[in-house]
Amino acid sequence: MKIAIVSLLVTLLFAPAMPAWAGEPTEQLKRQVDEVVKTLQSPEFQREGRAEERRATVKKLAAQIFDFEETARRALGRHWQSRTPAERQEFVRLFSELLEQSYISKIDQYHGEKIAYGAETIEGDQATVKTRIMTPKGSELPVDYRMHRANDRWLVYDVAIEGVSLIANYRTQFNKIIQSGSYEELVQKLKSRAFTPPDARKS
Repeated sequence: MKIAIVSLLVTLLFAPAMPAWAGEPTEQLKRQVDEVVKTLQSPEFQREGRAEERRATVKKLAAQIFDFEETARRALGRHWQSRTPAERQEFVRLFSELLEQSYISKIDQYHGEKIAYGAETIEGDQATVKTRIMTPKGSELPVDYRMHRANDRWLVYDVAIEGVSLIANYRTQFNKIIQSGSYEELVQKLKSRAFTPPDARKS
């Protein structure tokens, strides 16, 4: 099945959930996603001229689902340790903006896909929630949410599509840029919006 990565990531955030049993991580994830769906379906946000306000609201809700700092740390990999606190803060901001630009701002590309929640595994402060994306045409795509507990909440730090980690793909690309150039070159690419997000289904 071929689904564009942008449309897929939008689906992960905004698709309405199909009923299933759930543990704590799944329940929290579903509750937060339901809030996004409620916002998108609100007649108020469907009015002409409300698109930017709708995206801004979705951005705030996404911040309650994803741990962008943890995602950024894992995406930068071993290079995170050598960064100063100021550099880390800047990178988290730039990486969050990249995710927003690449995926969150594309909410209008949602085409009625749904999420079916499946098995949930918990090991200490780490959890994986398995789901399946159900398209209107009847095809399915396995997607895992990788979560961790932070301040008594479960937050997503990675998404694995058909077993391939989105963050691992970012880490591979970031590492190549740093090794062939420098960390500063990576930062400049992110600042200039010259970085192309990876397809999560390609290693």
